[in-house]
Amino acid sequence: MKADCHIHMLLDGADWRSAIARHRDQPERDLIRRRLQAYAAAGFDYLRDGGDRWGVGAAARELAGEFGITYRTPLSPLCRAGHYGAFIGKKFENLKGYGRLVAETRQNGGDFIKIMVSGLMDFDHCGVLTEEGLPADMITQMVHIAHEEGFAVMAHANGARTVEALALAGAESVEHGAYLDEEAMQAMVQSGTVWCPTLSAIGNLLGKGRFDEMQVAAIYESAQKNIRSFVRMGGLVAPGSDAGAWAVPHVQGSLDEYEHLERTLGTDSQEVIFRGVRMIRSKF
Repeated sequence: MKADCHIHMLLDGADWRSAIARHRDQPERDLIRRRLQAYAAAGFDYLRDGGDRWGVGAAARELAGEFGITYRTPLSPLCRAGHYGAFIGKKFENLKGYGRLVAETRQNGGDFIKIMVSGLMDFDHCGVLTEEGLPADMITQMVHIAHEEGFAVMAHANGARTVEALALAGAESVEHGAYLDEEAMQAMVQSGTVWCPTLSAIGNLLGKGRFDEMQVAAIYESAQKNIRSFVRMGGLVAPGSDAGAWAVPHVQGSLDEYEHLERTLGTDSQEVIFRGVRMIRSKF
């Protein structure tokens, strides 16, 4: 059986605005059921959602048992006001406000905490992020507060220092993780942080013409190089496609993630994926 450790049931792989509008009044349960049925037919029995503030992931968790799927959701991702993530998550101004949202997640039955602590890759410029990460001391406190409430932490993060701060704080998983260096990867290895590199969200852009093709290829190759280095260090990697992101349709994008990892890791991919998924399932 397969797992996708990073999906967005809310989104549709094409247009995030129209996808959100479809569920704005209430989750479209028939659509969610169709997607879950398709995942099950493709051999997936574990899905971890990145969360949304409209209750789509929560509805998917409620329905997933019909299809033999274990579904985990943070309910809503948490992001600092004025920084990336506001389009999908709940905002906080400071650590006190963040703490209130963590407590709210506990009261409402969230499975874990998802935090957004950096910007995105700029797909037209390899090595560039749309926004740098939050301060390391704030990241440390965010992870600590979540752990104090008994939650594992899934962190949207790019950039070496941001990811290093998360690993040193003990975050259980890092999503995307663009442009890491040896120090960041070593910190992840030592802390047991699982890396979900969301290769489909990069590799599936190739040939689409939306971004500079040479830059996308360079970003993809950079991610592959770092994944190989990380695995050689003993790091844990899990398949997380970012399904629902542009050019990453549900189910097919999840299957693509396995292909991207196999292309990157060769004959070692199955064992690497098995170990990473086992750790995610045990923590989340």
